[in-house]
Amino acid sequence: MGEATVRTLEGRTAAPSPTGERIHPPADQSVLRRLRRPRRPRLWFEVLLIAVSYWTYSLVRNAVPEQRSAAERNADWIWQTEQTLHIAVEHTVNRAVNSVTWLVVGMNYYYATLHFILTIGVLVWLYRWHPGRYAAARLALFATTGVALLGYYLYPLAPPRLMSDLGFVDTVVVHHTWGSMASGNLADMSNQYAAMPSMHIGWSTWCGLTIATLARPLWVRVLGVLYPVMTLVVIVSTANHFWLDAVGGLVCLSFGFGLSCLWYGALPSRLSRQVAVRGGQRDA
Repeated sequence: MGEATVRTLEGRTAAPSPTGERIHPPADQSVLRRLRRPRRPRLWFEVLLIAVSYWTYSLVRNAVPEQRSAAERNADWIWQTEQTLHIAVEHTVNRAVNSVTWLVVGMNYYYATLHFILTIGVLVWLYRWHPGRYAAARLALFATTGVALLGYYLYPLAPPRLMSDLGFVDTVVVHHTWGSMASGNLADMSNQYAAMPSMHIGWSTWCGLTIATLARPLWVRVLGVLYPVMTLVVIVSTANHFWLDAVGGLVCLSFGFGLSCLWYGALPSRLSRQVAVRGGQRDA
């Protein structure tokens, strides 16, 4: 009682040693603490990081051997498993949506574009309005994508649209829709057997959760919740994924958020919106 205290950079207090000297944490702990502390992102670094990361992701994903026979066997197993679970309705949904031209064409463009546009948009929004949460949310997204690459390598899977014997319709080919690297003229630029897990679901759910937990207007939060649901409908309707591919995407996302929470000590939404600096002031 009555002893003088020493205030640390984190704002906590520590009692001095009996000799009056300050007690400092071990150097390795101090370095780790600094690395784990959220800091304001730098624009040039983030742009470079995202560009290099996506290039690496695309390179690795497309470098995975296209094991057609194994991918088709796995697709048959997935289809049989879904039939056993009584959830194998992809064929019915695909055929029904394909009969409505304007709807299926819209879904084709949705599949080809929003996957990238909204993910980048949410990253920009976090960078501008939630800098204290940006690094943790970005880590969750990057970890989700990283573990998905492992899935592509270990479990090649043909999407339903390539399983002609099952009667699925490749809606991009049938309606000559531009933009999808999964079918048509751009098919040779993308690994056709990297369907498990679905990163359309992984990324869209990351976007949806981020918007639903951090946005203020109720209607925006509702749109955040609906976005991954609509994406699920689209990937099934266009025969790009099975239901279980979506489950794989959610498993990867759980890993991503778990790693982020372990590193930063809390989920992104639980962290401070702004970045704290020395003296308790906000970063400008």
